[in-house]
Amino acid sequence: MRKRTVLALALALILGFSTAALAERPLVLRLGHPMAPGNNVTVGYEKFKQLVEEKSHRKIRIQLFPNCQLGSDRVTTEAAQAGTLDLSSSSTPNLASFSKAYMAIDLPYVTSPAHQQALYKALDEGRLGDALREASRKIGLETLMFSEFGYRNFVAASKPLTDAASLMNLKVRTTDSPVEVAVATELGMNPAPIAWGETYTALQQGTVDAEGNTFSLLNDARHTEVLKYAVNSEHNYSMHVLLMNKKKWDSLTPEQQGILREAAREASDWQRKESVALEEKAWQAFRDRGITIHMLTDAERAELKARTRPAYEAFAREVPADILQLLEETQK
Repeated sequence: MRKRTVLALALALILGFSTAALAERPLVLRLGHPMAPGNNVTVGYEKFKQLVEEKSHRKIRIQLFPNCQLGSDRVTTEAAQAGTLDLSSSSTPNLASFSKAYMAIDLPYVTSPAHQQALYKALDEGRLGDALREASRKIGLETLMFSEFGYRNFVAASKPLTDAASLMNLKVRTTDSPVEVAVATELGMNPAPIAWGETYTALQQGTVDAEGNTFSLLNDARHTEVLKYAVNSEHNYSMHVLLMNKKKWDSLTPEQQGILREAAREASDWQRKESVALEEKAWQAFRDRGITIHMLTDAERAELKARTRPAYEAFAREVPADILQLLEETQK
């Protein structure tokens, strides 16, 4: 009897220690995204990881898998939907295939740098952010962070870029985004959907003449080695959206959710400021490389807007009307 009592006590102690150990085990969340080291999106998620771990005293830990280690943003977003990955970051053009709500952001000239702070405020505190968060919930994901990606500009390897006429007949690399393809077509360009990882070689070999992207990403990817000309067209704006599996989010305690929300908000503020600095650095890198950058006049920009308007109107009909209206309100 005595032996049984001792054994029972020993077993209780072991179970107690095991339960305590489990309780102390940190929550580990895996985050996959496609961006390269040093990119403005990448450093933003590094800041998010730092803040989450500091605020939770490392009871929540973020494992980062950048640079397509777990696949493209489409692949990681599908994995987050399925619950095989906790967190995914995807560009808004690639998210348009998951929900038409994101296509609104992809429309040409739907927003501009002059109204950037109004856009941020609407995303962080206003109905626009609420509507996009609700759109993500409908596809099984919870939105944590709207990361700045930036404004795309047209660049070319061999032909000077100035006004809309200079873009005519150029073979331009695009993503699979139907909006991006339509914009290039309306400008008289020949769109060629090519994977991002193959674009440098395509430019180098003359398979394509041009592409459109942020100066920051082009500099990070060393495309400046083959580019000769650029124009500040700012024809398209993109964000990277940090998304979490909805069931995983709902399983967290209110305290854990609060830590992730607070860290995401602080990381967003920091990342947006850092994006400005990185873009300025990239502009200087373009100049140092001898790349000719044409600065559009007001009339030249107005012509680009007018020529791409048919693409805007065609795809605007596919976008939820409330989201497009909320987005347009930030530009007044």
